[in-house]
Amino acid sequence: MDQHQHVKTHSLLSEFDGELFKSGKHFKLYEVLGSHLIEKEGKKGTQFAVWAPNANKVQLIGDFNFWNGEGYELYPRWDGSGIWEGFVEGIEKGTVYKYKIHSNNNGQILEKGDPFAMHWEVPPKTASIVWEIDYKWKDSKWLKNRNQHNDLNKPYSVYEVHLGSWKRNKDGTSLSYRQLAKDLVKYTKEMGYTHIEFLPVMEHPFFGSWGYQCTGYFAPSSRYGTPEDFFYMIDAFHKAEIGVILDWVPSHFPSDAHGLFNFDGTHLYEHADPRQGYHPDWNSYIFNYGRNEIRAFLISSAMFWLDVCHADGLRVDAVASMLYLDYSRKEGEWIPNQYGGRENLEALGFLKELNETVYGNLEGVQTIAEESTAWPGVSRPTYLGGLGFGMKWMMGWMHDTLEYFKKDPYYRQHHHNDITFSLNYAFSENFMLPLSHDEVVHGKGPLIDRMPGDEWQRFANLRLLYGYMYAHPGVNLVFMGGEIGQTTEWKHDYSLDWHLLDFAPHKGIQALTKGLNNIYKSEPALYENSFTAEGFEWIELNDHKNSVLSFIRKGKDPKDDIIVVCNFTPVVRENYQIGVNEGVWKEVFNSDDTLYWGSGIGNKESLKAAKKPMHGRNMSLKLTVPPLATIMLKRVPDESKKASKAKKK
Repeated sequence: MDQHQHVKTHSLLSEFDGELFKSGKHFKLYEVLGSHLIEKEGKKGTQFAVWAPNANKVQLIGDFNFWNGEGYELYPRWDGSGIWEGFVEGIEKGTVYKYKIHSNNNGQILEKGDPFAMHWEVPPKTASIVWEIDYKWKDSKWLKNRNQHNDLNKPYSVYEVHLGSWKRNKDGTSLSYRQLAKDLVKYTKEMGYTHIEFLPVMEHPFFGSWGYQCTGYFAPSSRYGTPEDFFYMIDAFHKAEIGVILDWVPSHFPSDAHGLFNFDGTHLYEHADPRQGYHPDWNSYIFNYGRNEIRAFLISSAMFWLDVCHADGLRVDAVASMLYLDYSRKEGEWIPNQYGGRENLEALGFLKELNETVYGNLEGVQTIAEESTAWPGVSRPTYLGGLGFGMKWMMGWMHDTLEYFKKDPYYRQHHHNDITFSLNYAFSENFMLPLSHDEVVHGKGPLIDRMPGDEWQRFANLRLLYGYMYAHPGVNLVFMGGEIGQTTEWKHDYSLDWHLLDFAPHKGIQALTKGLNNIYKSEPALYENSFTAEGFEWIELNDHKNSVLSFIRKGKDPKDDIIVVCNFTPVVRENYQIGVNEGVWKEVFNSDDTLYWGSGIGNKESLKAAKKPMHGRNMSLKLTVPPLATIMLKRVPDESKKASKAKKK
C-alpha cells in the first residue's frame, strides 16, 4: 500500500519560490506555505506545505483521520529546501489539523500546529484550521489616501488597547471583533484619536501573556472571531478614518509544544545555544536571525499584517533585546559577535531588511520601534546607517516625566532638569511619547495614583501631564483607561472601570483628553514639525523657582505658532510675563477649564503683546497661569486695528 495513499504530489511553490525561500528573500511565504484550498484535476481539497528539514517523515493528522497519520504522509521537495508538501482531496475549509513530524534527531515525534495557519482553534485548544480568507474590503478610499492620515507630518494621537479587556459583556466574556467594530470604533472616533494600537492580536495560547507570547504569526486570535471578523473591524476603523497599528513580536516566542520551539526535533527557528537562543526575562526563545528562512518567515509575517490585513503600522516589540547579545545577561552568559562586540549583527541585518521591504513595497505605512537604549539612528533611513524605522518610542521621556510628576510640587524646583532634559535629544529620532500598558502593571499602579496631593491636585496633575505631553515635540500614545483616570492597575481578565465616568473628576479627564485630541488635530503647529527642531523654540526653560516652562510650537506657517505654558505647582501665577512676537494672543486651551473639573482660572480675554522686551524678543505678554495646568495661546486678528479702520471709514 502506498504510504501516501491519501496525499497526492502537488506544489504551489515554483522552482523560483524555493530558491527565494532558501536565500531568505521570499516575503510572501503565506501564499505558498501552510494550507490552501485548491482544485486539482477537477477535485477539490487542500494543499499543505511545511518547512521541516530535519524530519524523516511528516504526516497530516486531524479529525478527518482520527489523528492517525498513516496514509497521510507529505512528500519532501526535491530542491533541498526542507519543505514537505502534498494535496489531500476532500479536506475543506474549517478542517482542524496538525503536522506529525518524525524527526531524524533521536527519533523524536512531535505534533505541531502550522506556522503559516491563518486560523487556529480557540485556546486552550491548539490545532490549526484550514481556512481560505473570503472577505471583500471596503477601504479602498482609505488606502488610496492613507498618506493624508499616516505620514510623519500628520497628527498621531494613539489609543493603545488590549482587545480582550477594553470592555466586556455582562457575562464577563470579551467583546468580539464585530462588537468592537461597533463600540470601540465609535468611542475612538468620539474621543478624537487618530490611530488605535492593539496589543498583539496574533494567536497566542496564554491569555496572560497579553499576546506577547505568540504562536500564530499569520492568524488573528480566534478568541474574538474569524479572520474575516478581524478584517471587518479594521475596515470599520478605516471607514471612520482611524489608522490601525498592530504590536508585532519578532523578538521571541514561547516553548509551547504545538508551537515553533524544537519544531522538527531540532532548534529550527531558535538558536541552539541558550546563550543566544533563550530569553531569561520572558522564559522564551530567540529567533535565529542569521538563518535565511527565518528572516523570510518573519518578514512575510510583517507583510501579511500590513498587506493582507490592511494594517497601517507595526509597533515592533522589544527591539532593544534584539540589538544586544548581552541584553539581560551576566558575564559569561552571552556570546560576542565575530568582532568581539555585544551588537547582534544578524538581528541588525534583519531589522534593516524588514524596514526596507515594508517601506519599499507598501504605500503610507509606518514601523515603530519599542527601543529603550541610546542606539543611534533607530528611526533614520538605512542608507544613512539607521535601522529604517519610521518612529521610536521615547522611553527616556516617559521615565523622566513620571519620576518628576511623582514628586511633591514643592520639591519640583530642585528637579527642573528632569522635565526639560528630553528636549536635549528630542530631535535625534522621530519620537512617539508613550504612556503605555507597561506603566500601569506589575505594581506600578495607575497613573492617577502616582500623582501627589489631595484629590483635586491629583487630577489636576494628570490633566497637566497630558497637556504637557500633547504639547511636547513628537507624537502621543496613551493606554486605555488613562483617558478616564482609571484608579486600579490594568487587569487583562476584567473590563476597564467605565462606572468611574459617573464621577466628575473622571468625566473631566475624559473631556480633557477629547479636548486635547481636537486641538492637536486642528493646530498644525502641534504636528507639522513634530520631529524637527524647526517645530520648537524655548521661551523660558530655566524658571525652576516657579516650576514653570514656556515654549513655542511651530508649524510651516508662522501664523500658526502656539505658545505653551506649563505650571507644575498649585500656585496661581498672576501677571506672569513671557517674551513673545508681536500680535494679539488668545488662550485656545486650558487644562484648568471647569469643563475638565478644573478651577476655571485663566485668560478669558485676548492679550495684546506689549513693547517690553523679554526672553530675547521685542514684545512680551502678562499672563495668568492657572495652578497645575497647561495653557496654549494662539495669535488672533487685532480687533482694535479693525475698529480703527472702521472708524476712519
